[in-house]
Amino acid sequence: MEPAALRSGFNDHISVESNGGFDCPKNKQPFIIGVAGGTASGKTTVCNQIISQLHDQRVVLVNQDSFYRSLNDDQLVNVHEYNFDHPAAFNTELLLSCMEKLRRGHPVNIPSYDFKSHKSIEPSRLVNPADVIILEGILVLHDFHVRNLMNMKIFVDIDSDVRLARRIQRDTVERGRNIQNVLDQYSRFVKPSFEEFILPSKKFADIIIPRGGDNDVAIDLIVQHILTKLGQHDLCKIYPNINVIFSTFQIRGMHTLVRDVKTTKHDFVFYSDRLIRLVVEHGLGHLPFTEKQIITPTGSVYSGVVFCKRLCGVSVIRSGESMENALRACCKGIKIGKILIHGDGKNGRQLIYEKLPADISSRHVLLLDPVLASGNSAIKAISLLLSKGVPETSIIFLNLISAPEGIHAVCRKFPKLKIVTSEIDSSLDKNYGVIPGMGEFGDRYFGTD
Repeated sequence: MEPAALRSGFNDHISVESNGGFDCPKNKQPFIIGVAGGTASGKTTVCNQIISQLHDQRVVLVNQDSFYRSLNDDQLVNVHEYNFDHPAAFNTELLLSCMEKLRRGHPVNIPSYDFKSHKSIEPSRLVNPADVIILEGILVLHDFHVRNLMNMKIFVDIDSDVRLARRIQRDTVERGRNIQNVLDQYSRFVKPSFEEFILPSKKFADIIIPRGGDNDVAIDLIVQHILTKLGQHDLCKIYPNINVIFSTFQIRGMHTLVRDVKTTKHDFVFYSDRLIRLVVEHGLGHLPFTEKQIITPTGSVYSGVVFCKRLCGVSVIRSGESMENALRACCKGIKIGKILIHGDGKNGRQLIYEKLPADISSRHVLLLDPVLASGNSAIKAISLLLSKGVPETSIIFLNLISAPEGIHAVCRKFPKLKIVTSEIDSSLDKNYGVIPGMGEFGDRYFGTD
């Protein structure tokens, strides 16, 4: 039976109001978005719509309003003389500190600000790291240091009359203020501050959204851009031949189970097989194809494709043999060769055994090994395939996890082959084991540990 957390699809989003969440992978920087705009311009609506579409990502929303400075007694007596729209009204140093901790993958306590008492109150709110961090507020694009934290800067632009109407409704209903005070504050502080501080920050925006939350097209484009960036590991920007399958909560949940030292052999095999099937299917998608039209049972014409049929698998004994069943399930009757490579002390990796299809040079080859660590075994196996006449461009290397060291080693030597993996891990330890890794894959899969 699947664990409840996996059955649920890991659909619980993390927000500033939530104490839930996971630690960010140490090697992966979060995507930070700044959303600015005038008061009541619809910034929060835009943020919520972005969050709702990022349903397979961990997202936190941090409000600049949480970082208002508490007013002292003298300021409270003359609260109507206080400019809440001025940069000095915010504790920017604390905001920067909190954002920097989140960026580095550490949980932080965000202040809770009470708009009726004009003070920070207890308890603060625990915010956990995430894939996407959205910082929202009127002046988040004003400060140079805050802007420098952002991967994407958005300015929500809407008519000033609409903003005033929304401000009146919000401040009277949610913050207990009377209309006359709201209008006085708007004319004395809000409007001048908008023109002096907020509007000039518009020039720093990467994207300007007219009509705010009503602009569905702009929000869809933003979400697609975020998803594209999230799918790109830093190494993918260096080596275009690396393909990391798009991560969802289901995939991350399966990784959580196969990496857990407490997972039983039965569950390890079950979830490893699921991940392997996804990697194999993704790898097959990189094969060349030809277009083909067929007739459906309804008599309609369907324009489709036919993939290359001249292919074979090659597993690196013994861990690679765990991937053979998934390949056979996807490609009926496929030929599978085998390579045995053994570490030989100071002499490096030695080829012990190989049995490959006689016509392998005319086939596309799916090289199977669930873990790419140092890359030494992979380089030995790929070199063998090349010596048999297989073009480098005809090799697709499939694995579940890859270490950066192995990726560097393989891609520098063989820049024309493709690597398909489900996750890129942090590093190797002193014994060349992948960190955080999943242990000795073959031993755990075949029950010989």
